[in-house]
Amino acid sequence: MKTNTRLMTTGSIQKNIISFALPIFIGSLFQQLYNTTDSLVVGNYVGKEALAAITSCAPMIFLLVGLFQGIFVGAGVVISNFFGSGNLPSVRKAIHTAVAFGLASSLVLTLLGYLGSPHLLRWMGTPDSVFQDANTYIQIYFLGIGSLILYNTAAGILRAVGDSRHPLYFLIIASILNIVLDILFVAVFHLGIAGTAYATIISQTVSVFFSFRLLFTSKEIYKIELRQIRFHDSMLPKILKIGIPSGIQNSVTSLANVFVQASINLFGATAMAGNGAFLRIQGFALIPVTSFALALTTYTSQNLGAGELDRVKKGARFGIIFSMILAESIGLLLYLYAGPLLSLFSRDSEVIAIGIQKARIASTFLFAVALSHTMAGLFRGAGKSIVPMSVMLSCWCIIRMLYIKIGLTILMDIRIVFWAYPITWTLSSILFLTYYFTSGWMKNKL
Repeated sequence: MKTNTRLMTTGSIQKNIISFALPIFIGSLFQQLYNTTDSLVVGNYVGKEALAAITSCAPMIFLLVGLFQGIFVGAGVVISNFFGSGNLPSVRKAIHTAVAFGLASSLVLTLLGYLGSPHLLRWMGTPDSVFQDANTYIQIYFLGIGSLILYNTAAGILRAVGDSRHPLYFLIIASILNIVLDILFVAVFHLGIAGTAYATIISQTVSVFFSFRLLFTSKEIYKIELRQIRFHDSMLPKILKIGIPSGIQNSVTSLANVFVQASINLFGATAMAGNGAFLRIQGFALIPVTSFALALTTYTSQNLGAGELDRVKKGARFGIIFSMILAESIGLLLYLYAGPLLSLFSRDSEVIAIGIQKARIASTFLFAVALSHTMAGLFRGAGKSIVPMSVMLSCWCIIRMLYIKIGLTILMDIRIVFWAYPITWTLSSILFLTYYFTSGWMKNKL
């Protein structure tokens, strides 16, 4: 009987990882495309202040969402581990616990995001010229945040049992719809920045509808039954053990990114727009990195559950090296063609110049962020989520913020802020490599 699940404990290691990562890559590409369309439409039809507003909201959104998404990572690792070991009753308990958590966190995030966003924007030092637009966008966005959370819940469940194709199909549908609605709401109906937020909410809701329709009607192991949706006592501690460190890492790292954004805000709307435009472009470059990190997490967890330590080691080497080469190849293209790419977002020469400055600094170090992300995914799959949490918090949070604070005190130059990322990417890579070669990280303790 044909099945949509995939066990990665047998067969070609390279084929397993690539075939699992490819749908995630394509889906992330579409997701980044519709995020970028928001900026393209706003930048060209509304103006650079609106562009600055929408791009400056991303760190704050992930600050609030990151904790819950980290716990979903924990759920995926637990599901993958039980699936790899063939413990199907535990797989089902973990799946229903993950859905219960997704529903609860949707409600909490809606309230936190809507009520807290004006205060966070003020704390970030958002300029008055863009504050109203940013607040409008983010409050509408958080009214529909439940759709984002529930889609990630469903996608995480499917990927944990090796089905990375269905999340791709649903994301493609949502992405195309979002692009169409962006153009319709902003360029045709002139709803401004609010139109992009409405487009995002509607498209995410559509992806949730298709995802949960599959989960409720499927005959696969991931089929959901309403009466089973609850926090199963035997599963929740396992999920939280891995998920809470990942969530803390996401949130605190995002807090550092909010601090970085606040530092960018000191240089005005032009700097915000230029930096934000390049970050949209850089997002495409990092898609292979995040795709391989997710693939390695599932691959590692399944194989450790099956006791296939040699396959874990070989898969780790392949995934890390391949993603580093791919990321830096894309980085070279960004270095060479940053100007033409940035001009798609804005015709303002100063905005483009700021973006090119950022591109020249960041693009040559994408190999380091690839190494850090894929190794973090590897260790999470092994149940060692405290390791990436510790490394990311020390490098991507504490050191990054201290460097910017001290650097801007010495020299008030935006390039000081731009260099914060390559420096901390490199430091985290060194620490991850040290742990990889000196610890017994493959001991499975899930």
